[in-house]
Amino acid sequence: MSRYTGPKCRLCRREGTKLYLKGSRCETDKCGFTKKAQAPGQHGTSRRSPSEYAKQLREKQKAKRVYGLLERQFKNYVNASINTKGVTAEILYQKLESRLDNLVYRSGFATSRAQARQFVRRGLFEVNNRVVTAPSQLLKIGDIIKPVDFGKIQPKEGFVLPEWLGVNVKERSVKYTELPRLDALQEKFNLQAIIESYSR
Repeated sequence: MSRYTGPKCRLCRREGTKLYLKGSRCETDKCGFTKKAQAPGQHGTSRRSPSEYAKQLREKQKAKRVYGLLERQFKNYVNASINTKGVTAEILYQKLESRLDNLVYRSGFATSRAQARQFVRRGLFEVNNRVVTAPSQLLKIGDIIKPVDFGKIQPKEGFVLPEWLGVNVKERSVKYTELPRLDALQEKFNLQAIIESYSR
């Protein structure tokens, strides 16, 4: 499967906000966005007012880059959310958050989603006592995530666990206890604008 291999700080500059794609580095003075916040390219400093389509496109690109998804995969999540009863934006958010690589990141076992994806690919995590190597696997309520070898991962320091996850300190495992609500969205993108861009 293809993936973006260019500089991650360039993506943050393109979107005009920190996407925290490089983990703890984004919180230091070494962050590329902190050093140079303007958009990349010759016309990065232009201030032309964006159209409604451009605004929706930027919101979509932010979400895709935050979760590390390509267009086809992201579009499948959006279409599945549109065809499911309920609040479409919240359903999409729940699907994105239910990915295994995202839950490994949310659990504090990795400093970034990219690192979490790499850990899962290497077979360093198990779900319900079974090793899983598919970062895109959607977990269900009650599933338990646990490192196979705690010495091979790099837990994030000063991490606060989201309210929809429960931790078992003795077994060093995390349980997916409930679906996240839309009001708990931490990332800076507009899910409703994304839905509208795909509903044209």
